[in-house]
Amino acid sequence: MNNKALSSQFKDSIPIAELSTQYGGYGVQDTLRAGFSSVQSDLLPSHPLELSEKNFQINQEKVGFSTLRNIQGLHGPLKLQMEFKAAKQIQRLPFLSSSNIALDTLRGTDESISFEDILNDPSECEMMGDPHMMMEHKLGLL
Repeated sequence: MNNKALSSQFKDSIPIAELSTQYGGYGVQDTLRAGFSSVQSDLLPSHPLELSEKNFQINQEKVGFSTLRNIQGLHGPLKLQMEFKAAKQIQRLPFLSSSNIALDTLRGTDESISFEDILNDPSECEMMGDPHMMMEHKLGLL
């Protein structure tokens, strides 16, 4: 087979990193990874404070930006948002986990230990991809 035929086959296929973890092979829900499903939990939150807790970080940023705007004017929140955007773009190679220390420092969460710091360690993740395939996918070579 020639290289063009191989590359066309790979372009039409779904990359490993984009596979949904909720559904396993044959379209059946992967209960070990996604947990048990129920129709009621999909429709309604299980507790009245659940929606508030999901949006807590976003609400805190909005309050911080409005306070900063009242104190420093319009340029304060604009500068901070520009720094957030620049810090989010800093990434390691796709197969290495990034600590996002610049973003944590800007948000002020670098000195606190939270649930995600202990139990969300990406180095202990079960799904590790092939570095060569992940770089080729990111560069659009596949």
